[in-house]
Amino acid sequence: MQRIKLEGRLDRRSEGLPDSREKFMEFGFDFCYWSGDPAAPNYASQEEVFQDLGVCVLSGASEGYNVCLFAYGQTGSGKTYTMMGTPDSIGLAPRICQVSYWHLRDTKANHNLIFPLSFLEIYNERVRDLLRGAEQKKPAPLRVREHPEKGPYVQGLSQHVVTDYKQAVDLLEEGIANRITAATHVHDASSRSHAIFTIQYTQAILENNLPSEIVSKINLVDLAGSERADPQYCRDRITEGANINKSLVTLGIVISALAQNSQMFSSSQSINSVLSEGEGSTVGSQSSSLSGSGRRQCFIPYRDSVLTWLLKDSLGGNSKTIMIATVSPSSSSYNETLSTLRYAAHARNIVNKPRVNEDANVRLIRELREEIDRLKSMLLSFEMFNRNFTNLREYFLCAKKKKKRFYSTIRLLHVTL
Repeated sequence: MQRIKLEGRLDRRSEGLPDSREKFMEFGFDFCYWSGDPAAPNYASQEEVFQDLGVCVLSGASEGYNVCLFAYGQTGSGKTYTMMGTPDSIGLAPRICQVSYWHLRDTKANHNLIFPLSFLEIYNERVRDLLRGAEQKKPAPLRVREHPEKGPYVQGLSQHVVTDYKQAVDLLEEGIANRITAATHVHDASSRSHAIFTIQYTQAILENNLPSEIVSKINLVDLAGSERADPQYCRDRITEGANINKSLVTLGIVISALAQNSQMFSSSQSINSVLSEGEGSTVGSQSSSLSGSGRRQCFIPYRDSVLTWLLKDSLGGNSKTIMIATVSPSSSSYNETLSTLRYAAHARNIVNKPRVNEDANVRLIRELREEIDRLKSMLLSFEMFNRNFTNLREYFLCAKKKKKRFYSTIRLLHVTL
């Protein structure tokens, strides 16, 4: 539970006089961390955040699900520090790579793991490969495509297979160094783009003498912070800020629409379950009308922004998604903090339906084997029923013959007497 109290907020119209109003806003979340002072007893370290969130990401990927973890908040609130960290205090992305390498090192002969990595940024609504290398001074922007089954992807994005933790960290540092940053009125090296670090978690296993491959995807997203346009900066900074705000506004619209659709779906299910207990044609007609109204869901504008298009599956599709909302303790950031918490509250209402990403042919073979086993059990039970029925029929025939012999004996005795 996060509570915000408005006291002493500066208002420009009052010439620096503090605002005497007090407001309390309550928001409920799964975890709440405070990282203002490392010497404080309630200080949340990077290790604590990883144990709560990073372990969930790795466990979901090991089970075969797509997982997305993205940080949202204003500029300078700690998004990049939480996701990437510093050399002295590494963030979630290096820790996830480290534990993934431990799994790769400890794997057995019948369970092989492969970790291709990719790193991209979205700058001015264009996709750039951060791991392309120095052979291209001005690489051309990449195009976003959409597969009918796998969802959106970036055409031509380079993937790098790593064999140890050092290679993964080197690639991560190379991508961070190639990321576009600039000085703003809030931060000296503010991120001017959205960065997506992807780990493709591929598991090749042998189950019941049948080769199987499960491919899950981990998206670690570091969003650029929203901020107001400052006319003192150059035209490039204003253009960057406009594109950042456009993508974040679209992200907010998508999150709100997805949350509304999830609430409509849950409410329609509860109404149908209540009305199904009633009797009569009137109740049936009300149930059909209410269920029909519940099916009219909001349109999700994924393609209005490159960011929401790439995160389509992560936001409302086949993925387990975790959102980190970072806020600033400063009273001057009250409006941005409230907007961030509202973002997170809406995102918490979204309900995804992830599934295990296994090979379709292997899944079909397994389902056919299960069907064969079920038919065999049905056939066996039918044969046992026939055998029991035959025994019962023979018993009745034998009893009928004994009855005939008994009556014939009685008649013979009667005639003799």
